[in-house]
Amino acid sequence: MASPSRALHLAATLLTGTVALYMTLVAFGNITDFGTNQAFVRHVLAMDTTFRDPDLMWRAVTDERLQDAAYVLIIVWESVAALVLLYGTWLWFRRDRPRARRISTYGLLMVMLLFGAGFIGIGGEWFAMWQSEQWNGLDAATRIFVMSGVVLIVDHLPAGAAGTAAEE
Repeated sequence: MASPSRALHLAATLLTGTVALYMTLVAFGNITDFGTNQAFVRHVLAMDTTFRDPDLMWRAVTDERLQDAAYVLIIVWESVAALVLLYGTWLWFRRDRPRARRISTYGLLMVMLLFGAGFIGIGGEWFAMWQSEQWNGLDAATRIFVMSGVVLIVDHLPAGAAGTAAEE
């Protein structure tokens, strides 16, 4: 039977790998099917499917070059987060717990910042994405934010009293 610290190590490895896989697929999808989420970003930033409240519409970004620049930055952020998480997963696999924990933390925080601050905060509130029936990504962003947070917590659980220095 595996010790609790080995089971925890396996959980950290597999869960970090799950987020790494997800982010890799997201970045790959946005690169290979650029237009689908480009439309999403353009509509959210333009606020063209919101209630169009004049008190909020001054926030809208309607310049397509700025919209596309924001989208490219999102894809770059996703790609870097995926690479960091893939490296973190590899470190977990190699049982290099201190480095795996540190690198995974960076990658998971990148994901949480993108989906929490970027999509929930800026997209959802500043650009009133919550008002749009067609271009509302808040549920998906919340799912990924919570999933990444859970993995971050698991990655930081102590190895336990049975853990040895080699397992740390």
